[in-house]
Amino acid sequence: MATSDMNPKVDAFLGKAERWKEEFEKLRAIALSCPLTEELKWGKPCYSLESGNVVLIHGFKEYCALLFMKGALLKDAKGILVQQTENVQSARQIRFTNVREIVKLEPVLKAYLKEAIEVEKAGMEVEYKKTSEFVVPEEFQKRLKGDAALRKAFEALTPGRQRGYLLHFAGAKLSKTREARIEKCVPLIMIGKGLND
Repeated sequence: MATSDMNPKVDAFLGKAERWKEEFEKLRAIALSCPLTEELKWGKPCYSLESGNVVLIHGFKEYCALLFMKGALLKDAKGILVQQTENVQSARQIRFTNVREIVKLEPVLKAYLKEAIEVEKAGMEVEYKKTSEFVVPEEFQKRLKGDAALRKAFEALTPGRQRGYLLHFAGAKLSKTREARIEKCVPLIMIGKGLND
């Protein structure tokens, strides 16, 4: 890999990495063997083609991963892509627990990267579920029916903010918890704010 391809911000990230350092360095070398631009985005090494993010390297407690931004569009010939949660629509991960796994899969990873680059070059986009396709918990449906101002405020939110609330409400197993979440969020909805604004 050419030193000029290496971003000093990623060097700094790797310098501070306490966990997964060797794995991150190997994944970085593989990503830089492709015609991608290395950047630090969302605090993680990210590799892009022109303005499109292709892949990100990140670590968690149990594993580190190569995250393909449009992984849902990849063929996944080896069946190794993981959907992080059921609500993740586009991105897919390949997970590792040690550097040996990365070394063993290197040719496969390069093939997946090549395919991801082709997906980006072709301008392919993941078709996202529409907000209307998300489950609206019964407790929130009742609340919207009985409060025209809340319904109007919710409908005025961006689709992404609406989905954020619906996922947050539906994520609670107990009705009591869903009601508490709804109650807590009503003031934010009323002023046009998203869950994480």
